[in-house]
Amino acid sequence: MVPGNDTQNSGFLLQGLSVEPELQPFISGIFLSMYLITVFGNLLIILAVSSDSHLHTPMYFFISNLSFVDICFTTTTILKMLINIQTQNKAISYGGCITQMYFYILFAALDDFLLTVMAYDRFLAICRPLHYTVIMNPRLCGLLVLVCWLISALLSLLESLLVLQLSFCTDLEIPHFFCEIKQVVQLACCDTFLNDIIMYFTAVLLGGGPLAGILYSYSKIVFSIRGISSPQGKYKAFSTCVSHLLVVFLYYCSSLGVYLSSAATHSSHSSATASVMYTVVTPMLNPFIYSLRNKDIKRALKVLQKCP
Repeated sequence: MVPGNDTQNSGFLLQGLSVEPELQPFISGIFLSMYLITVFGNLLIILAVSSDSHLHTPMYFFISNLSFVDICFTTTTILKMLINIQTQNKAISYGGCITQMYFYILFAALDDFLLTVMAYDRFLAICRPLHYTVIMNPRLCGLLVLVCWLISALLSLLESLLVLQLSFCTDLEIPHFFCEIKQVVQLACCDTFLNDIIMYFTAVLLGGGPLAGILYSYSKIVFSIRGISSPQGKYKAFSTCVSHLLVVFLYYCSSLGVYLSSAATHSSHSSATASVMYTVVTPMLNPFIYSLRNKDIKRALKVLQKCP
């Protein structure tokens, strides 16, 4: 194949997590189960929040948005792999690959920004309790989510458009279970300097910026909680942050694990295996984290169960 736009006609091949045929049914069963648990669990959170008027607060509004994004994120990365295993066809079209890449970056960035907004919400609730309801009004909540969508969409569009400018050679096999941008760019047979710069810039923006905001918010929260004289008051204030802290910990540790495994082994398959943590496992665990320790969510879920 001559370098150029021939890739638009031939597409790519997704190697998946394993090339062993005998492992494919097992992988398909495991990932289908995790996908269904993710979708069902996050849908329950969305239904519980939307059906219970007591949960119509900023914190639960952001949680329901995070659940929606997690469903979309997992669907973007996992569904194509499940279809490929069932049809025994590893091919993905050029347009399909670019589309999957766009939505993968979009929802990954949204996850990041929403977690930051949720940290800001907890900061206001604990450090500015008297002004919380005035500041975090429905208009501001909607505006914050809209800004998250706009920034994520623009970053995703920029990276996807830059990939569209690349020419690809004869090796069109992606050693991953979805069109991860770094793996796709590495297949190009032209200069990718601009793509690499934008990728690193986006990684710093999505990793450093939101994380700095989260750490700043929680540093203020810790100082504020230390100033509470009552042990019960301290426990109540901190308990509202535990679920969010666990999700943040899972998200950033899994993302860091992917980076470290890729840097240490230089193996694309190791990176693909590690990326399962933040593309599948973390979205699957989020509903359990937010419901198991939350009496309001539990109550709303019980009400849903009683509905005919």
